[in-house]
Amino acid sequence: MKKLAILFTMVFAINVVAQESVLLRLNYKKGETYITSVKMSQDAGTMMSMDINTKMSQKITGVTGNEYTSTMKIVSMEMNMNQGGMSVSYDSTKSDDELDETGKMMKAQMGPMLKAVVTAKGNNLGKVLDMKVDPDIPATSELKNQMNGVEYPEKAVRVGDTWKMTRTDKGVEMNFVYTVKTITSSEVLVDISGKVGGIAEGTISGNMTIDAKTGVPRKSKIDTDMTAGGQEIMISVITSVTKQ
Repeated sequence: MKKLAILFTMVFAINVVAQESVLLRLNYKKGETYITSVKMSQDAGTMMSMDINTKMSQKITGVTGNEYTSTMKIVSMEMNMNQGGMSVSYDSTKSDDELDETGKMMKAQMGPMLKAVVTAKGNNLGKVLDMKVDPDIPATSELKNQMNGVEYPEKAVRVGDTWKMTRTDKGVEMNFVYTVKTITSSEVLVDISGKVGGIAEGTISGNMTIDAKTGVPRKSKIDTDMTAGGQEIMISVITSVTKQ
């Protein structure tokens, strides 16, 4: 009985130690498919407000060493926008008969993006090494920025550890700071903070839950409150990822 108690204590101690730190890595396997749902809300006061719900499919087409390749495609998109008193609604799942005139106009504009296929090569840190869009036209170029995610640090992290990442798009610099909040055997909870620079100024806040085994971010919420050209803009992005 005493030996069993000692063995149980040793196993418990090993599990506790294993959860003190974690090496964040994307552990994709060839053939896996993930669905990413993104809900984005943007409020620029009376100037413009917009809500966009997008679903994207990602298939892992190959894994070699620390690198992977994948193909991504938008599955569906729903948008509601109010600009200058004019309202526009669009839902890619609806037929032409179910859309109004502005919806049909949006369908024509969004068509190339919905048909586009993004082929990406990245490493297990989450860094994108190469990305191509087919067809590569102005209407689909914005997809490249939407497909970028978090990049992990080289070393294992413990509770309280931080790492940083910077992204720049159209003159706006987003400086993210990730702080490890909790670590369990199944997930890693990370707080997100940061600053906005470049042609805009503001703050970033949010959180993210990472699957401890696969390294895939299960869900995240990022709020950005910034000022650009004298206009206050609030953006909220909620993302969830599920394996099919």
